Parts: sequence; structure tokens; C-alpha cells
Amino acid sequence: MVNQNLTATEIGFTHEDFAALLDKYDYHFSPGDVVPGTVFSIEPRGALIDIGAKTAAYIPIQEMSINRVDSPEEVLQSNETREFFILTDENEDGQLTLSIRRIEYMRAWERVRQLQAEDATVRSGVFATNRGGALVRIEGLRGFIPGSHISTRKPKEELVGEDLPLKFLEVDEERNRLVLSHRRALVERKMNRLEVGEVVIGTVRGIKPYGAFIDIGGVSGLLHISEISHEHIDTPHSVFNVNDEVKVMIIDLDAERGRISLSTKQLEPEPGDMIKNRDLVYDKAEEMAAKYREQLLAKQQGATAAPAAPADAVAEEEIPPAAELEDDIPAAAELEEVTPAAAELEEVTPAAELEEVTPAAENEEVTPVVAEIEEEIPAATETEEQIPAAIEE
Repeated sequence: MVNQNLTATEIGFTHEDFAALLDKYDYHFSPGDVVPGTVFSIEPRGALIDIGAKTAAYIPIQEMSINRVDSPEEVLQSNETREFFILTDENEDGQLTLSIRRIEYMRAWERVRQLQAEDATVRSGVFATNRGGALVRIEGLRGFIPGSHISTRKPKEELVGEDLPLKFLEVDEERNRLVLSHRRALVERKMNRLEVGEVVIGTVRGIKPYGAFIDIGGVSGLLHISEISHEHIDTPHSVFNVNDEVKVMIIDLDAERGRISLSTKQLEPEPGDMIKNRDLVYDKAEEMAAKYREQLLAKQQGATAAPAAPADAVAEEEIPPAAELEDDIPAAAELEEVTPAAAELEEVTPAAELEEVTPAAENEEVTPVVAEIEEEIPAATETEEQIPAAIEE
């Protein structure tokens, strides 16, 4: 017979102790927490997850992956244990809503930031296009390629399904902007096969007051007005016409910015030959380029080279910068057709780069450089749960 006169001290465990123990193991969960959980029930459009709360948490199918999921079994298995993101606080039934997509989303942005820091070239297939550009997926995130950064003569509509090499232009998780460039990837690949001092044959694809854009094997370089001849030139139009075939020498390669600077001035046997006798300049191009390379080598070795005009010298005149183009690109998710301002450039050449020439600083040698195009890329539409638009459902 049990002695009903036992005191709390003799039992060693009071009601207060029991209540304190319950409080100790009553976990408090907050939205934004990442917690372990075990799948114990899979339903047609979601799953119930045991995370140690009083009530089983729920993960809807749209929160199971950064990619589209048609069935919960594609992602989860019964009794599987993994990490979950707490998406919302408890509802009136005390149930929490979970997400795997948010975890994948955060890790995807971390990965693309790392790839950008490494200046990596990535490949991705185009899954949609509009008049503003093309849409791709990088690490599950939706990325945008502005039309001016697509270097192909194909119509954009024919790019769907095509795998393209890409470089990162902008990775901004806060603004939900993932912008990439096909052009820069091709320029970098081309640059790997080019050398400063090399003579190449190209085609004039565009003429601006500050220089001519020369297509050399699918990428564009700038022949700045100060690098056309040793004699003064009022405008590049007085020397070149669009579609002219020209011989030029590479005087600078900037792989980081995707810029190629060219010169015919350094190929002139006598000052002014590009204006007076262009054929002679082309005939003597390799010979003059060899002398130029010797001078470069001598300078690198610290020797005193014969006086020569620096390859990267810019005339003292004021150099107007190329106009920046701001494209009003529609939301990527809507895929609405909007004519980008950069479309005007396609009349010149799909591969052409807009070059921005930096005005020469006083007493400072400056290399003509190619202009960067800043595209205003809108974020894709956010989901009802306020998931950033870069997540692909």
C-alpha cells in the first residue's frame, strides 16, 4: 500500500519543478530562425514537420524549393531530417509555416556574390526573351542580360534554349538585381588570344566624334581620334566610313572592364600617312608594329628607348564622354515588350561596345577606353509571401 503521507521533499519532484521543466523545453520560435525538423507526414500540397514545437509546423509546396516543384516527394521524404526556415509566426492554431526556398535563396545569393568576386564566367540557358534582353537562371536565381550585352547576330527570340557564357555585371541582393553580360564573356575570351602590339584586321562598325569602333572577330575595340594619326584630325568621319576594312594595332587590353584600345597612329611610317597614304600604312603595319613592340620591351627592361609618342597618349583637347544609355527595362517576370534605348546600337553592330572616353587629366597620360552601358533593370515581381523576385517558383 502506497503511503499517501509522503511529503514533497520525500518525492523530490513538485508541481513547480514540473512546470519549470516544461518551460525549459518549451522552445520559442521566431520568423527568420533556421531550425532542424523531421518530416512525419507528406500531404498533396505540402508536408507536416516536427521541429519540437507544441504543434506540427507546415511547409507548403511553393516553399519547398527555389525551383518549380510539382510534387512534395520531389524534395522531401518521410522521416527525413533537414533544416527549415521559419517563414511566419504561429497562426490561430499555433502552427508555424516553414520554408526551404528561403534557405536556398540566401545560399544562392551567397554563391553568386562569390562567383562575382572571383570574376568567374558562368554558363546558363536562356529561358525567355523580350525586347529589353534575355532571362536566364544562375544558381536558381533569375538573371537578366540587357540587349546591349548580348553579342550575337541572331534575333533574340532564337536564343531561347541556347547556352551562353556570361560575366556578372551586377549582384545586388538588397535591390534584387542580378544582371549579366554575354558580351563581356566573349570579349574576355577574345582577349585571351590577343596581345598588345599585335596587328589585327577589323571592320568599322560605328563612328563617333571621339573615335571609331572596330569589330575584330566579333568584339569591338575603340580607335580613339587621338590614335588615328600623328597629325591633327577634326573628326574620324574625315578618315573612315562605316564598313571600311582597316588594319589596326592593339595598344591596350583591359580584361576586367572588357575594353580594347586600338591605334593606327603607331603604324604610320611618317606622321600623317593615315591621311595622305593609308595603303602605305597598311603595307608597313607589321614592320612598324615590330618596332613598337621593341620599344615596349626596352621600356620594360629599363633601357632608354628612342623617343616615340606614347601609345596611350591622349590629345590635350577636351574629349567628350560617350552618352550613357539608361534603359527602362520591364519586370523580368512580366516579359512585356519594351523598346530599350540601346536598341539603336544594334543598327551599328550587335557586338559593338559603347566606349566612354575619359577626359585626359592635366599632365597625365590616359588610355582611351570603351564606354560602359548602365542599364536600369527592374526587379521581377515579388510573390504574395513577399519572397524576393529573384526566386524562381
